[in-house]
Amino acid sequence: MKSSGSRLTPTTVLVTANVLVYIYTSVAGGNFLETDYSELLRFGQANLSVFAGQYWQLITSMFVHVDIVHLALNMLFLIIFGLRAEELFTTEEYFTIYMLSGLAGSLLTLFLMSPNTLSAGASGAIFGMYGAGLIYMRKTFGQSIVGALMYAFLLLMLSTGAGVNIVAHFGGLAAGLIMGYVLAKSHKDRFWLEDY
Repeated sequence: MKSSGSRLTPTTVLVTANVLVYIYTSVAGGNFLETDYSELLRFGQANLSVFAGQYWQLITSMFVHVDIVHLALNMLFLIIFGLRAEELFTTEEYFTIYMLSGLAGSLLTLFLMSPNTLSAGASGAIFGMYGAGLIYMRKTFGQSIVGALMYAFLLLMLSTGAGVNIVAHFGGLAAGLIMGYVLAKSHKDRFWLEDY
């Protein structure tokens, strides 16, 4: 649980990082509205490149976006789900959920999609934040986790569409649900009620 007095929150750090990466790729590619293909090949997840040894793309791809609309939508959802997560998790837990969810999405993309796949975006990590917060809240307060899984599945289905990496979304969401469940069980002592 974070201190409410600090303006430098995990969400602002991540939004700033994503925006700065977009500015960099825009300047490097010479186009602010959409990221140049050469920049996507360098910093996105090109499965063939990862198999050839560029493993860092599994991480950098989580901060690269295809165009300004892609960035804006992802940052909107990061703010919505991230602000809630800040109230539920410590800073270390927050960043762990974000990074491991994004990495889970990247790894599923690597092993389940075509070797020719080129993928970019923070969606997997953001789905992880959503899943972790959703199941954490329901598990902590004794509500059915079946309902949480149904909500998560519904959001996953709503995110489908042309050009959308549903595999990365699923990987991030699954990782977030697992981490949220584990953290809810380990945090039970935070919510004891005292009788007076």
